[in-house]
Amino acid sequence: DDGNLDDVTEYKVPQKNRDSSSPIVFEASAQSVSIPHAESLLHADCDGEEVNCEISPYSFQRAGEGPCRTFWFMATLRLSGGISIALVLRGPHCGSREEEEEHDATLHPKLRIPLSKEGTLLTTVEFQSSSRNTSLRTHLGGSVILDCRFALAPSSSLSSLEWRRQHRGSGRSLFRYQVGSKGPAAQPKVHVNVAELLGSGDASLSLQGASVGDEGTYICLVSTSLHQAQHNIQLHVAEPPRVRVIPAVVSFERDVTTTLACNIAGYYPLDVSVGWTQKTPEDDTEIPLSDARFSNHRQSRDGTYSITSYLSISSATVRAPATYSCHVSHVALAEPISVSAHLKALEQTESEGLVGGFVATIIFIVVLFIVLRRRAAKPKSEQLLRSSE
Repeated sequence: DDGNLDDVTEYKVPQKNRDSSSPIVFEASAQSVSIPHAESLLHADCDGEEVNCEISPYSFQRAGEGPCRTFWFMATLRLSGGISIALVLRGPHCGSREEEEEHDATLHPKLRIPLSKEGTLLTTVEFQSSSRNTSLRTHLGGSVILDCRFALAPSSSLSSLEWRRQHRGSGRSLFRYQVGSKGPAAQPKVHVNVAELLGSGDASLSLQGASVGDEGTYICLVSTSLHQAQHNIQLHVAEPPRVRVIPAVVSFERDVTTTLACNIAGYYPLDVSVGWTQKTPEDDTEIPLSDARFSNHRQSRDGTYSITSYLSISSATVRAPATYSCHVSHVALAEPISVSAHLKALEQTESEGLVGGFVATIIFIVVLFIVLRRRAAKPKSEQLLRSSE
């Protein structure tokens, strides 16, 4: 980024006889258009990131009369951390066979593309676009910015920008701006700053109030009169579940089966993991249980899901006191949620009832004593008042 390449290892072109199967070494010069996220690219190996690079022919544009043509290539760089870069590369100008022989040009054996003396294919970056994210996640009602930026060589100019969303085989245009038009055409909840678009090349899309219906693949299409570059950003909507166990406290009686219900509600997407465990004073760890039952999934109007898990416990197989916990895992949760129900023995419940009754009786006696004392004191005060008169 600072223009200093002293710490970068210089690439050595393999010196060998080239044939039609030899790889092409592309050399891109960023003279008028800088390559974005250069620091991340240079230090990808040190940062433990994987870099995926794809280069394909974009077009072979005819220029004037004769066999002369200009070679264009599209290079796509993707870092495992999420950065995506698209580069439109302009290849060397190719003349007639006589001109090639006169200038002693070296051609690739198969593609007949002029190569440098070092054997590389010299190109210049004429158009670049980039995005910091290939995948984003937001919650219901949240706001999110889908990053998309571009830069053009002085010989090129922006023609149009379009944002599209694709999901489950259907597509829809969300935002479109044609240079020279009166204004952009945009759907509700989305916004692109046209001033930033034309001034600095910031084509980012802002989405407000995300819902389940906003999930999908967002495509940023930046076009010039000759070329087009696009970036795909996958937007995921995730909402964590609310968990409640009913009843929270159970008074366990003999020869009675009690059913605990774990209600999991308001989550998205559908996949959720639910498990039960049991722990008694004699157990060092929680014991997983596998005899739970489940209701069908229920979907609310906002697209979120709910489900209930039932666990039946019998006095014939279980001793009180014990703690039963419902554990819920979901992609929207940083860690599982655990909600417990406490099983108390009948004797423990009865003793608690006796203690409560005893306390209530004491309070009643104290209150009654105070009331009777006040009533006894009232006639004496009235008698003293008459005597004074």
